[in-house]
Amino acid sequence: MPKTPLKNMDVCIIGAGAAGLMCAIEAAKRGRSTLLLDKANKAGRKILISGGGRCNFTNLYIEADAYLSNNQHFCKSALARYTQWDFIQLLEKHGITWQEKTLGQLFCDQKAKAVVDVLLAECDQHQLSIQLETTIDRIEKENDSFILHASHVSNTEISEEIRCNSLVIATGGPSIPRMGSTDFGLQVAKQFGLKNIPFTAALVPFVFSAEELSGFFKDLSGVSLPVDVSCNNKSFKESMLFTHKGLTGPAILQISSYWKKGDEIIVNLLPDIDANNWLVQQIQNHPDAELKTKLATVLPKRLAHRLCETHFNNKPLKQYNETELQDIAHQLHHFIFKPSSTEGMRTAEVALGGVDTHELSSKTFQANKAKGLYFIGETIDVTGHLGGFNFQWAWASGWCAGQYV
Repeated sequence: MPKTPLKNMDVCIIGAGAAGLMCAIEAAKRGRSTLLLDKANKAGRKILISGGGRCNFTNLYIEADAYLSNNQHFCKSALARYTQWDFIQLLEKHGITWQEKTLGQLFCDQKAKAVVDVLLAECDQHQLSIQLETTIDRIEKENDSFILHASHVSNTEISEEIRCNSLVIATGGPSIPRMGSTDFGLQVAKQFGLKNIPFTAALVPFVFSAEELSGFFKDLSGVSLPVDVSCNNKSFKESMLFTHKGLTGPAILQISSYWKKGDEIIVNLLPDIDANNWLVQQIQNHPDAELKTKLATVLPKRLAHRLCETHFNNKPLKQYNETELQDIAHQLHHFIFKPSSTEGMRTAEVALGGVDTHELSSKTFQANKAKGLYFIGETIDVTGHLGGFNFQWAWASGWCAGQYV
């Protein structure tokens, strides 16, 4: 098997995604010889597909409460040292414009490719090397150095060895495996004796049983409405969408990060209306109208009719007694769904879990047990809400590690 001569670098970063690119840029700025490695054929592949191709690159309202971790304080330092305003400034330096959508979500006017182009322009400016279509077969530690045994993706007969003093793992989690995502980061952590929290799907649609899908859910696919959804003392007020498998939409994706198998989710179908007062008013103004008719004025028609078929006894409003009205109002504000599962990593936007943050320095991102080994981005047990929070964690953790590698 042909080998190229041993390559010596100060810093090697595995994973040319958001965190890896940012870390590489910062390391190279400091004059460190830096090599960024990825098995994909282009850098920033997940950036390119994010936000429907428009890239929701950060959020105006970054705060620690928007992140899930077994160590809730770990993310605070990095988020404070490299803020959303810092990344906005980087984009504006390159002429990129942006717009705020709902809830502080910032999207790039020039599409996701423009964000990748900014990062690659910074890479060129600071003369770091990017090597794509490269698989890391083995990592060894030799004194204070790491030796990477690498091969070419399409021709494993072509191999090389790369020596570095600082090794950064920025390979993310296993969500969206069609993009080449794996649990490589956890494998490296285990090799060096670091604890980890197993990855689980987050920001992911819910799936329901065949019985539910052929019953209540039948013919509701495509119905969307604003809701307030709750689970395990957390709630989100955004839209919900019925699918042929179950439920999705921003509110559902958000709450999925807090849901565990067997849990129920409680959905307020009328978050901006007092259902009890509204029903009383409808009886006064339209006593002869059927419930399904009036309910269809505040809910999507298909959903209103399905509720009246399966949960409410549809009849003229004047025929309901006070107890019945209170029960209908309660269900409209506390409608219970019990998902059977999620769609899993296949469609999850991110993954919960990762390298245990107690194993890392929150300042440098270096492993406590392995000098020179760093973990950043989604590889770590820090997962953000939907809406640009995970990108900001990537930028911040990459930037911070880049000051020390």
